[in-house]
Amino acid sequence: MPGLTRRSLLGSCAVVSACAAPNYAPVMTHPATPPPVAVRPGAWTFFTADEGAAVEAMVDRIIPPDDLSAGGRDAGCALFIDRQLAGAYGSSAMLYMRPPFADGLPGQGPQSPLTPAARYRAALAAVDKYCRAAFIGRGFAQLGAEQQDRTLDQLEHGAIQLDGANARAFFELLLRDTMEGFFADPIYGGNADMTAWRMIGFPGTRYDYRGWVTRHNETYTLPPVGLAGRAAWTP
Repeated sequence: MPGLTRRSLLGSCAVVSACAAPNYAPVMTHPATPPPVAVRPGAWTFFTADEGAAVEAMVDRIIPPDDLSAGGRDAGCALFIDRQLAGAYGSSAMLYMRPPFADGLPGQGPQSPLTPAARYRAALAAVDKYCRAAFIGRGFAQLGAEQQDRTLDQLEHGAIQLDGANARAFFELLLRDTMEGFFADPIYGGNADMTAWRMIGFPGTRYDYRGWVTRHNETYTLPPVGLAGRAAWTP
């Protein structure tokens, strides 16, 4: 999309949430909160096959692959979104979801009675309907890169009228979830092989930085560590 570069994407996602834990110890959580279960690649949990293919194509245009890192598809952004929508995030399990509902100000957060799962389901169906009408029966995943970019740009600016969904609101939701999947700990399904962390030099959940505290303006060279460790430690 015009103005959306990898640099601006990184700048807009300056804070990466990571739960610090010793490299040699299990993840520590509140006694009432079980540790996260590692997401493994496989069949879609929430998406249908067509929805999954469309979202994979979308995230790969939002974060296209280049010599710096994998793109959104290979980084697992769609897998991350799928698992999140199948869980508490998708059902708004942790949010107050009772009426009255009204259009709020941008700073007031979501005001819709629809859960993220319902918003994705309605918007993806509407985008598919639009694409098949505009591109001779082809869904989003079957479009060329230029057509995909143009469609995403129109969604971003609300230039497309979607049946039963708000184009701009869906794009903002998709963009936010894609960035979270790209930068989140790999245990949640995205940031495969810690590609995003390696790109920006983020160390992850490494527990000891004493050797680097006074080494200013130096590139951090140690490999990142996730909540589940890193691949080199796995037999």
